[in-house]
Amino acid sequence: MASMEDIFLQSTSTATLLGTFVILLLLFLFFPSFSPLKKEPPGPRPLPLLGNFLQFDSKSPHNTLYELSKKYGPVFTVYFGPKKMVVLAGYKTIKQALINHDAFQGKEPLPIINDLKLTHGIVFNDGDSWKEMRHFALTTLKYFGMGKRANEEKIIEESQYLINIFKEKEGKAFDTSQPLSYAVSNIISSIVYGNRFEYDDQEFRSMVHRASKNTQLMGSPSIQLYNSFPRLFGWLGARKQLMESAFANRKQITQLIKGLQETLNPQMCRGLVDSFLARKMQLEASGIMNSHYHKNNLQLTVVNLFTAGTDTTSSTIRYGLLFMAKYPKIQDQVQEELDRVVGSRQVRAEDRKSLPYTDAVIHETQRMAKAVPVLARCASRDTTFQGYFIKKGTPVVVLLSSALQDEDVWENTNTFNPGHFLDKKGNFRQRDAFLPFSAGSRTCVGESLARMEIFLFFTSLLQHFRFTPPPGVTEDELDLTPVMGFALSPPPHKLCAIIRV
Repeated sequence: MASMEDIFLQSTSTATLLGTFVILLLLFLFFPSFSPLKKEPPGPRPLPLLGNFLQFDSKSPHNTLYELSKKYGPVFTVYFGPKKMVVLAGYKTIKQALINHDAFQGKEPLPIINDLKLTHGIVFNDGDSWKEMRHFALTTLKYFGMGKRANEEKIIEESQYLINIFKEKEGKAFDTSQPLSYAVSNIISSIVYGNRFEYDDQEFRSMVHRASKNTQLMGSPSIQLYNSFPRLFGWLGARKQLMESAFANRKQITQLIKGLQETLNPQMCRGLVDSFLARKMQLEASGIMNSHYHKNNLQLTVVNLFTAGTDTTSSTIRYGLLFMAKYPKIQDQVQEELDRVVGSRQVRAEDRKSLPYTDAVIHETQRMAKAVPVLARCASRDTTFQGYFIKKGTPVVVLLSSALQDEDVWENTNTFNPGHFLDKKGNFRQRDAFLPFSAGSRTCVGESLARMEIFLFFTSLLQHFRFTPPPGVTEDELDLTPVMGFALSPPPHKLCAIIRV
């Protein structure tokens, strides 16, 4: 006959097993990716359904992730609602993941991306279609002068329009965002459509405004909430506004493409749209009717280039001017170098190598601006990375901003310091952790164009104007806190552009 002690131990063991089973069942139900058999990345404890939502600063979630990386390491897990995500942080980890590892090149199928039908083109496309569209975009952009003298002339010409707009302000405080967005947008427009637009063209202005607003909405807390709980929050006003604005721009782009198609001469392509249509005609003439050169890929490639080619570049230049107004001694050094090396002639792309301090200021602006703080990827296969198992299909957040503020790399990570890019002799030096355009197979297709635009627009403006805070505002009072979106942008502000004598 069993003793009372045996009965007690047996019942306790049964209760323990039952409790363990219930816990594992709950983990499986709420977090289906949970696996007790494989070592997965650590992370903060999630709440049922909510995950780690309550731990995030909605105005700067990338900063929250950076702080979490200090506690849990460069590879860790967070839950956006019930959805598990793996975060990759720090320069070395990001470089290893994007350049030396091929498992994180997939794109996460976010609900808002599917709603907006953005899975064609370049940015959110995948597979063979993405490879073909990326190759087409790169070769066509290069053909039409990306990074070459032809584009340099376009940027220089556009900078003169921009300088005239700034002169019209007569030193009074104004918002630099619109004219800079128009100027930058005109560069990609001239490559894509074959022509620029006048700044007072209402269709052009509305298209640029909507593209900027859409970028901001895409990264807003409301859209992030919708992406985590699409069935619960489809009614959110931000989603409705984004849908209406995005499809309005799509309709406008379709009309522009239609106009180009009606006047197309395949032997004399005016821009990327013409080249795409000519390629489509060529394939169809060869009997290939089901290629990647179809309406959706054309439309979304134009959307991707127009949006990416406007918002991040113009925001970076705006930040550069804001930093100059906030740090007048640094502005003094930039203008002294420009006066000494270039003088009154037009700055050229080839002058960059002779302007080490100015180049360092531009690079430091990009580092501090962190225009694209995160990249949304997913694991394309089961993989083990830095000793942790990551299941196929797991969303992966590449915290690009962490490479630009990695405390193991940058001496004064939170301080605007051009010295980060200068050696002891004052010569410019490259930094491996400088990754504003990402890295690996999905790096920005327009990187060389953006670099040239930022350099030429910034230096041309600094040649002609001194930038100061508005009357009654001190340098210390200029706010640098970014506005959260799919890309970061400077806070609303005004500056005075004083003509240099």
